[in-house]
Amino acid sequence: MPKSIIVEGKTTAEAIEKGLKELNATKNMVEIKTIEEEKKRSFYSILAPRVVKIEMTLKEEKNIKTATTKKRQINKNLEEIEKISEKIKEFFNSILEKDVKCDVKIEDFCIVVKINGDNISHLIGYRGATINALQVLATAIANKHSTSKTVVIVDVGDYREKRKKILEDLAEKISQRVIKTRKSITLDPMTAYERKVIHTKLQNSDRVKTFSKGEEPYRKVVITLK
Repeated sequence: MPKSIIVEGKTTAEAIEKGLKELNATKNMVEIKTIEEEKKRSFYSILAPRVVKIEMTLKEEKNIKTATTKKRQINKNLEEIEKISEKIKEFFNSILEKDVKCDVKIEDFCIVVKINGDNISHLIGYRGATINALQVLATAIANKHSTSKTVVIVDVGDYREKRKKILEDLAEKISQRVIKTRKSITLDPMTAYERKVIHTKLQNSDRVKTFSKGEEPYRKVVITLK
């Protein structure tokens, strides 16, 4: 049976530190449960210090190894993504004008490229054709240096957010038309990102449903009655 101890401290952090020392373990090797947080009365003091009491249990060795392996894999993936993000930043810095700012960040294991500056509408193109092409190039660079699929999102002057709002409004408008006419409507070809916006917007509708049909780059979203 896994070893358990009960530890007290002025704060949760202090109690955890005491417990880890007593068990000679690291945090990923234990399960922690707060038993109570109470005020212990002192005979010599009106102000009673807060006491936190926790139960700390050593995990089974199999679980510890699994958790440690997962942590190492996450750190390895993060290191790889950080190196890839540098490659992508070098690429954009080499093709963009000097007065155009390129910021590359990692968000939820995705590489997000944000481009800002004056007179950058040409980087968006008609219906986002240019920005989508830049994203395809950035994704190709990422996958070339990655051991697994890496998601790259390229945004120019908050175009993605504005486009998302337009698509959500379109999805709502078309869904109402489908309900009224009781006829399915097929939208113009869209990128995978844009199709996902439509699907997500209408996924909780109790009147209509969506699906995609066709082959890339002419794949389309169909909105129909349930």
